[in-house]
Amino acid sequence: MEMEESFDAEGSFDDASCLSPQSPGSTSPARRQNKEIKETKITINCVTFPVSASAPEQQLLKPNEWSYCDYFWADKRDPQGATVTGFEVLLQKQLKGKQMQKEMAEFIRERIKIEEEYAKNLSKLSMFPMAAQEEGTIGEAWAQLKKSLADEAEVHLKFSSKLQSEVEKPLLTFRGDNFKKDMKKYDHHIADLRKQLVSRYAAVEKARKALADRQKDLEVKTQQLEIKLSNKTEEDIKKARRKSTQAGDDLMRCVDLYNQAQSKWFEEMVTTSLELERLEVERVETIQQLLRQYTTLRHETDMFNQSTMEPVDQLLQSVDPAKDRELWVKEHKTGDMRPVDMDI
Repeated sequence: MEMEESFDAEGSFDDASCLSPQSPGSTSPARRQNKEIKETKITINCVTFPVSASAPEQQLLKPNEWSYCDYFWADKRDPQGATVTGFEVLLQKQLKGKQMQKEMAEFIRERIKIEEEYAKNLSKLSMFPMAAQEEGTIGEAWAQLKKSLADEAEVHLKFSSKLQSEVEKPLLTFRGDNFKKDMKKYDHHIADLRKQLVSRYAAVEKARKALADRQKDLEVKTQQLEIKLSNKTEEDIKKARRKSTQAGDDLMRCVDLYNQAQSKWFEEMVTTSLELERLEVERVETIQQLLRQYTTLRHETDMFNQSTMEPVDQLLQSVDPAKDRELWVKEHKTGDMRPVDMDI
């Protein structure tokens, strides 16, 4: 069965600057020179994570619950190699659940068809005139057995009707047309926040490069002045230092904006993933309830079918060959005077 088509992906996170794990300070000359500094954070697909080897273990937001909000922060690759976000995995779970619900309803529909056809055939068979001339107590039992087929047909017809109204229809109407629209809203909202995060990360990297360039320019001019290889003045040095300081301020501003964007994305991911988790619990519990209703109806059908056989059982217990013989003889006898010898 084909699942309902996935939502259109909003933007890609395969930007060259985001693909490989990077440290926020990986381009800083000072960090390159000091090899003793250990990085405690790493950026993957424009999202910043702590380095597990050096950072204390994070506490789960909802310990011991296997909650959606704790296990879908990273991206992964699908079999075709495309990047799939953790949130997209959660959305696909919702779509798959909707598809499974639809297939369950189709399965119940097939069962309904079988019950209807079975009831139709039972009713038809009950009207066959075969052995209708059987007499006596066995004839009564046979007639009741044929009538029980008609009663059983009615039981299965009612069973199919209840399946339709109490199981199939609720499966079809649970989460109607608006459900997919709601999922698409969630998808677009989170994707927009993620794209903003990518944009802010690009700004950080641009500002980081600008700072490195300004620092390098300041360093070169300072060295040239010290060894008198240039006629640069102190004013030139001050100007380069101001530009370097400005570049540093710009980088701090960009990092702050990036952190704000990541914080907003984080908050919305938690809120929305918990809502998706609630919807999944609701779906499972609803299907559980409907399947329980199916089994209840099935048990009732067995009980009613058994009740249709009780009159047959009673009549079969009353079958008496001697009684049948008495009844038949009384109705069909031709005379009870026996022949005698002829006299001369």
